[in-house]
Amino acid sequence: MKSLLKRHKKRRPPAIEPVPSSLPGLRGAEMAAVFSGRRQSGDFYDAVRINPSRVVFGLLDLPAPRRESNEHLLSVLQGVFRAGAQLLKSAGVNEPDALIELCLQLNRAVIETAGIGHSSPAFGGCYNEDLGTVCYFNAGHTPGLVRDSSNVSELGATGLPLGLFSHVTADARMIALEPGAALLLVSQSVVAAKRSGEQYGLRRVEETLKTTQRVNAHDLCAAVLQATEGFATPQPEDMTALALVRHRSTG
Repeated sequence: MKSLLKRHKKRRPPAIEPVPSSLPGLRGAEMAAVFSGRRQSGDFYDAVRINPSRVVFGLLDLPAPRRESNEHLLSVLQGVFRAGAQLLKSAGVNEPDALIELCLQLNRAVIETAGIGHSSPAFGGCYNEDLGTVCYFNAGHTPGLVRDSSNVSELGATGLPLGLFSHVTADARMIALEPGAALLLVSQSVVAAKRSGEQYGLRRVEETLKTTQRVNAHDLCAAVLQATEGFATPQPEDMTALALVRHRSTG
C-alpha cells in the first residue's frame, strides 16, 4: 500500500472518471447511479467487477465547496479504490475482512494526500451475485437504505469518516437482499437540501423509496433526485444517488 501511495505522490494520476459511462452488469440484479447539478463539489462513485460473482461499489463525499480543489485527491482515491477492490477477487476471501482493509487503504490515502482532518464520509460495499448478499462499511456516510417486502431499514455508520484518524477504520457488516429488494445510497447533499431553512432529510428519501417500486435502478435514482429538486430552493449544486435492485425473479 505504501508503494502505491508513493507512486501517486510522485506522478500526478490521470483525471478521474467521476461519472462512469456504465456500471457493471449484474446477474439477477442491476445497478445504476444518477447525479444532478453542476458537479461543483466532491461526490464520487464507482463500481468494478472483480470476479465472476462479485462487484465492489462505493459512494464518497468530500468536504469542499468546489470540486477542483479535490480533483487530485479524487484521482488518488479512485486508484486506491480500484486496486483495493482486488482484495475481494479470491473466491474464498473473507468479505468483511477484505472490506475493512479496503477502508483502511482509503483512509490512509485521504490522510497522506490531504492531511488529517479532511473528513470524507464513505460507503463501500461488495455485492455477491451467487448469494444475493451485500457486505458493506459505512464510514460516517449518510445511511444506506434497504427496501424489502416488509419495510425500509437503514444501514447506519459502522465507523468514523475517512481522513480523521490514521489507525481507525469502520467495521464491515453483511445483509441479504431478498428478490425484489433495493439498496439506495444518496450523497449528503441530498439530505442536506433546504427550503426556507428546513432540510429535506433522510425520512423524505425513505418515503420516495417506499413509493417508487417496480422500477429499474436508474429510474429509482432519478425519482429520488427529482423529488429532492422539487423540494429544494435553491437547487443543490451536486447530488448523487446510487441504487442496487435485485430482480424479483432470479432464475
